[in-house]
Amino acid sequence: MTKLPLIYLCRHGQTDWNAAARLQGQSDIPLNRTGEAQARRNGRYLANVLGAGGGTFDFVSSPMLRASATMRAIRREMGLEIDSFRTDERLMEIHFGDWQGYTVAELAKRFPEESARRKADKWNFQPPGAGAETYQSLAGRVAPVFRELVRPTIVVAHGGITRAFLNVFAGMSPAEASQADIPQDRILRASNGHFDWV
Repeated sequence: MTKLPLIYLCRHGQTDWNAAARLQGQSDIPLNRTGEAQARRNGRYLANVLGAGGGTFDFVSSPMLRASATMRAIRREMGLEIDSFRTDERLMEIHFGDWQGYTVAELAKRFPEESARRKADKWNFQPPGAGAETYQSLAGRVAPVFRELVRPTIVVAHGGITRAFLNVFAGMSPAEASQADIPQDRILRASNGHFDWV
């Protein structure tokens, strides 16, 4: 198994599409007020835990609006220059193809057979439409990002990225990872082979 440095993996804060339970994917939706507060909470946590040492971490974010805004809020709370972080396109959320913007309930009515297949095997289901991914292919896309990290790092990304991380690095089964609750007001800490929400 890959030996990882200390990682704090943050999901972006809430958006209006999150609040409405819409499949967001690579639609670039901004944070709402709740999401901004969640991002500040995570920044305050990291500031309290890491103190001045937080400035020595690597900081990498998905380039999507909701993730980069979350990173800026975190860095502001940590007393760091808000724009001094790098982005990596491999950390973009899973692409839901033509299903982006729909709720699961709406999809079940419009596409009952495909929705049933997704429910039966969410990890390996590929929605219709250009660019659509499975969680399995997403895991292949994002795993190298984490394997390339060489020092303690704060990562801001998405729910799908966190599911892939839990599968590849924490040993969670595809079924468990695809159904796991990925909170937006807590952080997944990976330290010496231990994984916990803080």
